[in-house]
This record gives sequence, C-alpha cells and structure tokens, in this order.
Amino acid sequence: MRILALLPALLLAVRSAAEPGGPDEPVRVNAAPIDLAVHDGRLRPAIGVENIQVFRANRTRPNTAENTGWTYNHAPMLAYWNGRFYLEYLSNPFSEANPPGQTLVATSRDGRTWEMPTVVFPVFWLRTGPLGRPRMLMMHQRMGFYVAPNGRLLVLASYGYEPSIGRVVRNANADGTYGPIYFIRNHAEVTEGRGRFPFYTDSPDRDFVAACDALLADKLKTAQWREEDSNADGFYTVPGPLLKAPSIYHRRDGTAVALFKEAWAALSSDEGKTWSMPVQLPSVITDGAKSWGQRTEDGRYAMVYNPADFGSHRWPLAIVTGEDGIVFSDMLLINGEVPPRRYYGGSKDFGMQYVRGISEGNGDPPGSDLWLVYSSNKEDMWISRVPVPVRARAENPVSDTFDALEAGGKIPDWNIYRPRWAQVGVVAFPNSRNKSLRLEDSEPYDYAKAVRVFPESKSVWITCRILARQADRGRLEIDVMDGAGNRAVQLRFDDHGKVSARKGETSLAEASYRSDSWHRLEIIADTAKGKYDLTLDGRAVVRQAAFAEPAASLERIEFRTGAYRTQPTRDLDRYAGEDLANPGDPAPAAIFHLDDLVIR
Repeated sequence: MRILALLPALLLAVRSAAEPGGPDEPVRVNAAPIDLAVHDGRLRPAIGVENIQVFRANRTRPNTAENTGWTYNHAPMLAYWNGRFYLEYLSNPFSEANPPGQTLVATSRDGRTWEMPTVVFPVFWLRTGPLGRPRMLMMHQRMGFYVAPNGRLLVLASYGYEPSIGRVVRNANADGTYGPIYFIRNHAEVTEGRGRFPFYTDSPDRDFVAACDALLADKLKTAQWREEDSNADGFYTVPGPLLKAPSIYHRRDGTAVALFKEAWAALSSDEGKTWSMPVQLPSVITDGAKSWGQRTEDGRYAMVYNPADFGSHRWPLAIVTGEDGIVFSDMLLINGEVPPRRYYGGSKDFGMQYVRGISEGNGDPPGSDLWLVYSSNKEDMWISRVPVPVRARAENPVSDTFDALEAGGKIPDWNIYRPRWAQVGVVAFPNSRNKSLRLEDSEPYDYAKAVRVFPESKSVWITCRILARQADRGRLEIDVMDGAGNRAVQLRFDDHGKVSARKGETSLAEASYRSDSWHRLEIIADTAKGKYDLTLDGRAVVRQAAFAEPAASLERIEFRTGAYRTQPTRDLDRYAGEDLANPGDPAPAAIFHLDDLVIR
C-alpha cells in the first residue's frame, strides 16, 4: 500500500489491469478512439434512432418558441407521468450564468409531438443585492423531476448559483397545471429568499408534503443536489471532491453506480447512505458534459455521453451497451449533427450535450424505446428515441414502400433527424394506399435527414423514386456510405432543375429533372472497382464513375435536404461569433418525396 501511495502511475496501471466493477474501476468502456475531425466521429448509427427537435429558440418570433424569446437554453431533464412526457430545461436571455433565469417545462403524449414550453419557475429577484440594489437570480438545477411513492410528480429547480438561495419544488397536477412553489431545501449562507416562497411543510396538501419527505429521505436522488448546496449540515453522503451532475442506476448485482461529469464514478451498496471514494474512469474519454447510464427494457445496460475530450465542444452523442452495468462496448452513434449556432452567447458550447434519460422511478413510457434529452449548442432542446435492443447491423434486404405505415408515425429501421422547421415523415401521398416519405425543409440553418441502413456488402443495387415539389429552390442530397460514413456515391437534386452525380473527387455529371414528377433512380455500386453506375428514368447519367470517397464496403444510404457540413470545427472559440442573419425567419419550403426504395 505504501508503494502504491507513492507511485500514482503504478496505481493507474494496476487499476487498468484490475477486474472492472469494484471501487477502483466501477465502470469500463471498451471502445476505440473516434475521429475528432467529423461531427459523427465516424461511428456507425444505432439503427432506427429518431432525433426530434422539441424546442427551437427564436428571439424575433417568440410565439413560435416559448413566448419569451430567450436564446440560452440548456440542461434538460425528462420524466414520464400520467401518460405524458415532461421535459424541463433552464433558460437565460443570452448567455450561461448571466441572470435573469427561469425554468420551463414542455410536455408530449407520445414523445414525438410537443406542446409549447411553459414557465414553471419564474425569474427570482433578491430584495437586496450588491450596493443595496435588487438583483435577479439565475436557475441552475441538476435534478428536475421526482415521482414519489404516493404517485405525485414533483417538479424541482434551484435558484441562484452565485449566490445560491435554495431548491424549489411544486406539484404537477393531472390537468396540466402546477401547484404553488415552495422551498424544499434552503442554502445556509443565504436566507433572504425564504420570504419569497414558503417552506414545503407549510403546504396544506398533506400528500404533497409526504412526497417531499420521501424525496428528502432518498439519498440516491438527493445526491444530485450536492453541487448547488453549500449547507454544511452533513445531508450529503458522497465523499471526496465536489463532483457534478451524477446519473445513478442500479447494475445487475444491485449496486448503485453514480456517473459524474468528467468520467468520475462511485458505488453504493446501501442505497446512497454510503459511497465508495469517487475515482476517474481511465477508459471513459469525455469532457465536462454529462454522462448518462441506465438499464434498458431488454435487461441490458446503456451508457450515453460525448466520447471526446478535445477542447470545449461536445459531439458526437454516442451510446455503448453491456450486459451487467459494469462493462460497456460497441460504441454507436445517437446524433452526430452539429448545426450552426444561430445566436451568440457566452459559454455556448457547440454540439449535443448534457444528455439525460428517465431516472429510475420517474416513469416508464409504453414500448421498449430508450428516450434521451439534450441541448444543441445550448440553444435548442432535442429528444432521441432509441429502439431497444440497440443494434448497428441490418440483416435483411430493403424493400420500403411505406404503404403499411401510419402517416406521421414511427418509421421502423430508419434513422431520422428532424428539426421543427425541417420535418421528416410518412404521408398519404400520392394517396392513402400509396404512401411516401416526405422531407420538408423551411429551416435556413439546418436540414431534414433520413438514413436507411442495409446489410453490409461489397456491391449493391439501389433503386427508388424521387419527387421534388419544386425545381427552383432547396436541394436533396443522396449519399451511399460505408460504416465509417465515407460518402462513396454522392448525388444531388439542386435548385436549378438538375440532378448531379460526382465522378471522383471533383467532376460532376448532370441530368435534368421536372418538379411534381416522379423520377426513378438506379444505382449500381461496386467497391472492388471503386465505381458506380447511375441512371435516371432509365437513361444513363454516369457509367463506371469513380467513387467520390474510397469505401471497402457499403451499408447505408442518406437523404438530406442540405449540404454535407464540416463546420463548426473543434477549433472554433465558443465565446466568439455573432448572431447569424435572420435566424428567426423560416425559408420558403422545399419538399421532396421518396418512395419504393429497394436495396439488394
């Protein structure tokens, strides 16, 4: 023991060689480093993930957002109660840690269509701030919801941060309203705020008081509060340094695992009464964003985080899975889209970040899907529906007509990326018996995307029908890719009535298309030759054209209403920049339909 204490490098080597699962290494991730130069890290996508923008910040058209127009939005939380999803997030006018601040909640019946967020914890004024002047506080919460043993849903937040006032709570009612605001725990160094809201024990609602009592007694849940609470009364049980934002789950042997920011972890075998000394996980590469762990509906485990520690930007959002909640592997992509940051603001890191799922006990939506929420660029709120079991390999040939699917419903085996102004969905077009997949884009700074994974092959034959409702605006890009996202075949329906196909790295071949007409594409690609053929309505566009990017095999096709993007990069300063031009105004809609996709 003396040798280990004197030799930290040797200690790290011993931990790396030890069996995972103990207090020296609670969790181990077996994963290769990702490619930091691209947004998706060159990870294979988890099949069937649907990425949905819940909320799009808009300063000039707040009636399309939350009626406030604030553009710093972050730290979402998620629960499912009384047949509805609840998504909470904090909001500031422009930047991080700059008051005023408020907390909002959006709800949804199905997780896919969301109502406008409403304020649940409004701006808080200190009566006396510096120099005797009133001062507004910001919000800073690490826990948003608690479903109590008696069935009540508590909504929580923390007022302050500098200075901290206390944690507030209110009851969510079944009719969509909320009860009065109370303090549930005050911070010792500031007591002035107690006069603004009463303490929860003053509530005449005895069931609400009982729910709060149950929460205060739950050491696993209240471990999330420690960072914001400087009250030195021994309430918190996690030892060691002040760690941030734990995600807590029970692994198969019953031990509770806490995953903190910056790859710290600890274990508890007595439901949070005591904890092992936290350690930093040597196999988890991540930065200051949050990590998430939970047991999934198939009895396995998932861990979701940003697997990159270079700089301050946070992409991609990835998932690893395992059997026991200890060892995780098979890293896959949840979301690798990093759109431009529309509104300038301090500390607005780029990327999808601060991921959270539904904590143990906070509800179980119908079906087996894993649901995740996160912010994009600390600006917009997103949710991802991840089919369980999580998988990356397709087994069957593709023959998708969309005719048997519900219009507006889920699209099995398709990976969907849909901002609020760039929708993707099955529609009854041309008619209710002959449906198609529609990509509709009015988003000036993002795009709609639909991806179909097919069995990995050295050569593929692909055919589909495409209809553009217009020929003078918008674009539809079609890429055939390998497992790492190399775009071997690159096609485009442009805004000049042309279909272009890339030959090698630079040159293009073109053919014409007509608006409001179905056009049949046929692609034959051979990785052994590194070449492909393309026909449009039976007429050759290219023959034996060289791949735009090399690929040893092919396994997915992507349809996207915008250009492939490489910006922002990790070198971009999160404090630099300015608002983009007209970020609150939609563009004229561009609409494309896809039907009868066959791949073999």
